[in-house]
Amino acid sequence: MVRQDKKNKQPFTMIIFGASGDLTKRKLMPALYELFKDDRLDSGFSIVGVGRSEYSDEAFQAYQTEQLKEFVADEEQDKTLMNEFVNHLHYVAMDSANADDYPLLLEKLQEITGEKQPSHLLFYLATPPSLYGKIPLHLKEVNLNQSGARIIVEKPFGYDLQSAQELNEIYASVFEEEQIYRIDHFLGKETAQNILAFRFANCIFEPIWNRNYIDYVEVTAVESLGIEKRGGFYDGVGALRDMVQNHLIQLVALTAMEPPVRFNADGFRNEVVKVYDSLRPLTDEDFEEHVVRGQYIREGNKPGYREEENVPSTSRTETYIAMKIGIENWRWSGVPFYIRTGKALPTKVTEIVVHFKKTPYQMFQCNEGDCPDANKLIIRIQPNEGIVLRFGMKKPGTGFDVKSVSMDFTYDKLGDVSIGDAYARLLEDCIQGDQTLFTRSDAVESSWRFFAPLLDYWKENEDAPLYGYPVGTWGPLESEAMMNDHDATWTNPCKNLTNTDQYCEL
Repeated sequence: MVRQDKKNKQPFTMIIFGASGDLTKRKLMPALYELFKDDRLDSGFSIVGVGRSEYSDEAFQAYQTEQLKEFVADEEQDKTLMNEFVNHLHYVAMDSANADDYPLLLEKLQEITGEKQPSHLLFYLATPPSLYGKIPLHLKEVNLNQSGARIIVEKPFGYDLQSAQELNEIYASVFEEEQIYRIDHFLGKETAQNILAFRFANCIFEPIWNRNYIDYVEVTAVESLGIEKRGGFYDGVGALRDMVQNHLIQLVALTAMEPPVRFNADGFRNEVVKVYDSLRPLTDEDFEEHVVRGQYIREGNKPGYREEENVPSTSRTETYIAMKIGIENWRWSGVPFYIRTGKALPTKVTEIVVHFKKTPYQMFQCNEGDCPDANKLIIRIQPNEGIVLRFGMKKPGTGFDVKSVSMDFTYDKLGDVSIGDAYARLLEDCIQGDQTLFTRSDAVESSWRFFAPLLDYWKENEDAPLYGYPVGTWGPLESEAMMNDHDATWTNPCKNLTNTDQYCEL
């Protein structure tokens, strides 16, 4: 991947559909402000908000100024820079679902750019997924898909395999593939990218990164919060669609992929697709023994999922899922990948844990069965980003008692070096035209193709097990039992937390 120096700034006009929504104020505007503050944006850039709320340009600027004060860290706020940044903001009040309103957008863009056919356009769909298939077609009707325009689409890209294929067909009829940026903010996180550097920039790990030395791999992405008043959205999605089909399977791919011939967009994304295509197809046995669905239930004064706002009292939507999956290729055959995600768990953490095989013979002393664990590599993506390697060392003193110790690196130890915001990184890549960290159409379909049988099974078997787990616990006990056949266990950090906002040190 070739990174552009900040001196090679690219002109752009970004149009944000859903500009008065939560994603825009919490993530997009703070990320764009960060790029502006760091002098990484072309001086002539413009940002055009699109929404149904009635704002003038001045009112929209004032609104976003207040939001920036709330969602940008205090130490990052600079009143002068904020005022300069919001002067680049504009607004169009229109209904994104109504094709008749798009001439208003065209007229506004012509006014801002001074071009009859506006160029360097970057569309961001911060809208409900129901609009993902409509907006591109409406843009095409007013020729706003021309002149090198790019479009960024949030997840979920499709609800199942069929809807993903239909969306791909719509986008292919409006844009070329190199104009489409399917965004997954997990890949914008520094530690997620560091998996690749860790694997491919250090030759000491490559010889052992395979079935001969690795016993099993965990991929975990859990959080302590519930659905936070998003019941209307979440109940139609669930944990598999919300997290597993995109975020977790991407992390599996980063862990399992072969080194690209060249580290550019095509080389990287080709290897991701190869991993997806190598996933062992799910069977009836998997549905019954290697997939665990859960839903959080009341614990004390903390409500259960079915008590949340806009959630039906009989809902069978999963808020937790754990799965055992396999990769059928030369490197990973026989190595299980255990993945899990859930809400209302003890803490918020996203990490990959690589469990190496045990030594073939334990020759050192083990007092009362306290033998050193097998080597373990922990790649923490959030929070407290870092990497830890656990290995056995001799205890000081006489004899040869061996215990597990850690060698670790965390980004907070770099002092004042900022790791940057994931959205800022990905938005800059879009502006520069770098698609490396964005999902390609064949990867979307390959991922959905793998999970489709499971979704079909749940649809056809309404009585398929759905286990309750109390708020603040690590999910259904059945997810522990699922790992027994491989003598594996989940790595549950911070088991003794008293405050769910805390997280453990690596």
